Amino acid sequence: MPSSIRGRVLLASVYMMAGVTVWGQTSIPTEQATTSLEVAITYDASRANLIGGDSFWMQGGAVQVHGQFWHGLGVVADVTGLHTANINNSGIGLDLVTATFGPRYTWSPAHPRYSVFGEALAGVANGINSLFPGTPLPRSSADSLAVQLGGGVDFPLKRHFALRALEVDWIRTQMPNLTTGVQNNLKLGAGIVLRF
Repeated sequence: MPSSIRGRVLLASVYMMAGVTVWGQTSIPTEQATTSLEVAITYDASRANLIGGDSFWMQGGAVQVHGQFWHGLGVVADVTGLHTANINNSGIGLDLVTATFGPRYTWSPAHPRYSVFGEALAGVANGINSLFPGTPLPRSSADSLAVQLGGGVDFPLKRHFALRALEVDWIRTQMPNLTTGVQNNLKLGAGIVLRF
């Protein structure tokens, strides 16, 4: 089942990228065409939920590659790694890696002292070095679909550098657990943005 989810996400990503490429080939007046590439490196902290309503914090980082093609519209790929060594003093840790892809819209005012963006991403999540219910025995890893919705604020520092002051994302995963098999996580991030 997890491999079929990955296949669907990969196929959807290919279709989205092909659509953006075809859209980018249409003739646009030169004054309207804006193309930029950004790479963001952030520190992230995530509040994750646990069975019975308890929650815990994970820490890690992310790398995002964002290409802006037309009037603030672009696509972004996000790879995030989060870790906790001891979930609520249970002696069980968790490493969570998500790889998501999707559209992003960026808005900048006329005098760009800052820019605001929103995004809707989908991809895969891999939980490792933990304990997941399974048949016949528990497993140490699990895969699932990952959906990430959120946005953030960037402040330009120089021509090729910006400060990502805040990024807030909701991440939904479907790792096996003893109740619903659904996790809703709040991810907070900040870091630097390199612009090319």
